[in-house]
Amino acid sequence: MSPIVFVLLVVAGFFTGVVGFVTGMASLVSYPALLAAGLPPVTANVTNTVAMVAVGVGSTANSTQELLGRGPKLVWWAVASALGGLTGACVLLLAPEGTFEAIVPFLVATASLALLAQPVIRKHVAERDFPRLVPISIFAIAIYGGYFGAGAGVIFLSLILICTKETVWGATILKSFLLGIANLVAAVGFAVFGPVHWVATLALAMGALVGGWFGPPVVKLIPPEVLRIGVAILGLGLAAWLLLE
Repeated sequence: MSPIVFVLLVVAGFFTGVVGFVTGMASLVSYPALLAAGLPPVTANVTNTVAMVAVGVGSTANSTQELLGRGPKLVWWAVASALGGLTGACVLLLAPEGTFEAIVPFLVATASLALLAQPVIRKHVAERDFPRLVPISIFAIAIYGGYFGAGAGVIFLSLILICTKETVWGATILKSFLLGIANLVAAVGFAVFGPVHWVATLALAMGALVGGWFGPPVVKLIPPEVLRIGVAILGLGLAAWLLLE
């Protein structure tokens, strides 16, 4: 890999970190960047997952106070995300190529529409939480996150806003944390068994770590409703792109 390509991947990693935290669609920046750098699709996929751990590390390091005090609930959610990420990594490494691709655009589109309709949905469910549904759903979403991941943050965000009483800010923090857990566990499997391009991983992760750190302050500047609607619209765009790809 040439020095110019390395530097460009670092820059792409920074924007990946910011975009990933703010919108949950980090792969929309990083995955095409890796393909443009000449990596084959499967190598780009596993390299992207390993590098995206840096986004979670950066953003969590800058939002620790918001995660503290959530008690056993957060631990159970983290365990569910870890198990899902591990399952997704196994599917990617062992299942036939293209196992989930056909349904991915519809998953992302459904989550985006649910995000748009979140105020109406929460109005009908009043102040109820869904303590049993949430960890099961986190596990399922993390499987997709470990397998491919494009738009997984949107799905996490939609789940948390609809099924809990979290604010947009809190849901954004939790989304990044849970996705980071899923990516971390999947990354361990990919590091041992997957075709990771380590130079590309280093470049992307360097930028993503800094970008993830800047993510929480950026989100604080965006009005919650603007953020929710913006993420939903971008999610629909991502779904269309994945469908036509």
